Amino acid sequence: MDWTHHRFRSLWPLPAPPAAVYTALERVEDYPRWWPQVREVTRLDEHTGAILIRSLLPYDMAFTAREVRRDPAAGVLEATLTGDVDGWSRWTVTAHGTGSLARYEQEVDVRKPLLRRLAVPGRPLFRANHRLMMRAGRRGLAAHLRAV
Repeated sequence: MDWTHHRFRSLWPLPAPPAAVYTALERVEDYPRWWPQVREVTRLDEHTGAILIRSLLPYDMAFTAREVRRDPAAGVLEATLTGDVDGWSRWTVTAHGTGSLARYEQEVDVRKPLLRRLAVPGRPLFRANHRLMMRAGRRGLAAHLRAV
């Protein structure tokens, strides 16, 4: 098993229509306004941004996200990730009851040297850290959508 390889999936039920959720998610540069762990997003060009995140554990993750698919009709946003993590991430937004369901999927290999060295003993902490970050993101997006 490659202990530096991670697959994540999060489901975010949200109290807003799919179009509103999709619009918020495609505006990556606004993530720091509603997602506390996304510390900084710098647009590099129309399809690429540099992202800095930090959750509960005392380390930053920096990576570049390059959009490879933007499909509003299907509710899909997909990007390749390079930097402290290499891989891909995807949002898929669908109708769910009176609101939406945003499904986040990510598959990455950790490249940050410290995290690679701590891959085996730290794996449960890294995964818990990711869950906390995703929980905060869902709460932040829900509050953002209510305020819009």
